[in-house]
Amino acid sequence: MTTDAAHTPATPPPASRALATEAVHAGRDDLAALGLHAPPLDLSTTYPSYDSRAEAARLDAFAATGAELEGPPVYARLGNPTVGRFETALARLEGTEAAVAFASGMAALTAVLLARASLGLRHVVAVRPLYGCSDHLLNTGLLGTEVTWVDPAGIADAIRPDTGLVLVETPANPTLAEIDLRAVAHACGTVPLLADNTFATPVLQRPAQSGARIVLHSATKYLGGHGDVLGGVVACDEEFARTLRQVRFTTGGVLHPLAGYLLLRGLATLPVRMRAASATAATLVERLRADPRVTRVHYPAVGGAMIAFETAGDPHQVIAGVRLITPAVSLGSVDTLIQHPASISHRVVDAHDRHAHGVSDRLLRLSVGLEDADDLWNDLDSALGAEAGNGAGEAEPVSARNGHSLDAGRTRAGSTPE
Repeated sequence: MTTDAAHTPATPPPASRALATEAVHAGRDDLAALGLHAPPLDLSTTYPSYDSRAEAARLDAFAATGAELEGPPVYARLGNPTVGRFETALARLEGTEAAVAFASGMAALTAVLLARASLGLRHVVAVRPLYGCSDHLLNTGLLGTEVTWVDPAGIADAIRPDTGLVLVETPANPTLAEIDLRAVAHACGTVPLLADNTFATPVLQRPAQSGARIVLHSATKYLGGHGDVLGGVVACDEEFARTLRQVRFTTGGVLHPLAGYLLLRGLATLPVRMRAASATAATLVERLRADPRVTRVHYPAVGGAMIAFETAGDPHQVIAGVRLITPAVSLGSVDTLIQHPASISHRVVDAHDRHAHGVSDRLLRLSVGLEDADDLWNDLDSALGAEAGNGAGEAEPVSARNGHSLDAGRTRAGSTPE
């Protein structure tokens, strides 16, 4: 059996490779030397260690630095070769030094917060809207964090000596509001900026190139792309990755090797899937914009396959009326999904906070898949029904300026804006 002890190529690939090429080959550069064509799946939880003194030295080094272990694996919670291939590939796509994978996107965010809190930096500055569970994690203070909610223009003033992180999503979930990452990164100063890039993926934007030190993904979504794998990943510099590896080892939020295998395979088709789904989404945006049953359409300037729209009639009837489109949470799959954020994905967010930041009770979120645009439109047309609104809807890029109805106040963990 061919071993897979080292997933990192002996020599780095050319820096000039296009994203589509990296998506196919990153994390696989050593396969030919191993006599393999497809990446192997290593399901081992533990590995033979005949030299216990050498193993002790390696474990001491990991405890001291968090650097990836050199040589053969030791135990799955310390690292797995299949997962390592996915991490290598994702870092290459995001243009960062490293990436650290976790069991879910929320496990990844938790690890980031714990890593910063371990330095005594428990204060977080965040911009709404965020994914509902991210919002909930911050607002409850479950990890001992304290959050100040601001609009992008208020970030610099909100930073304190104990601020460990500035957190944004762009495009944001579910309103698709966009933020100028370069401006936000400048406002952060020396405080790390975390940008959730789940919606855009590295196909549409690379936040690290705009100054974000930390890039977060719910890998469950577009990176996997088929609705059959749960995972999260943080792309970052090697220094922060070392701390994240130590947190992951201690807390146990590791990505299963099979998930790592599926995510690596998903990356290979990510550019093709994103381009195809984005083209279909753009077609649907134009039709929704012209439809009197839709009062507003949200679609970001960066593009993508996510659409949010507000109905003139009952949004729950639209959910109940679809037949081809699947009414379900999550996003980024090859099939199209629709959901009502106020009922599901953002239900844990206080209703006042939802409404204040653009998540209305009539808002629907559509994750466009790879089906034919006409078939999808026929399904939406039928689900929207015969009731017309008061006028044609509008579609416009949702920027940080016009997409956030944020108050200027600051909110502590566990409280809501007044």
